[in-house]
Amino acid sequence: MPMVKDAYTIHMIQQKLSPEVMAMLACPVCHGGLSVEEQQVRCLQCGRRYPVEDGIPVLLADRALTAGA
Repeated sequence: MPMVKDAYTIHMIQQKLSPEVMAMLACPVCHGGLSVEEQQVRCLQCGRRYPVEDGIPVLLADRALTAGA
């Protein structure tokens, strides 16, 4: 069952994924930079989107949604 994402949960995700943490992470496919967007993390280079589960980005290529999906 997917976790319900409310405004508080999204705020907590954004707090945990501070700019310092995001600067250390990269897209596993193209190695581009990442940005936090509500309930997911998006690659700034290739546009793939990765889910965030329990405040942790799941940066696995097979879990990514492509820009067209």
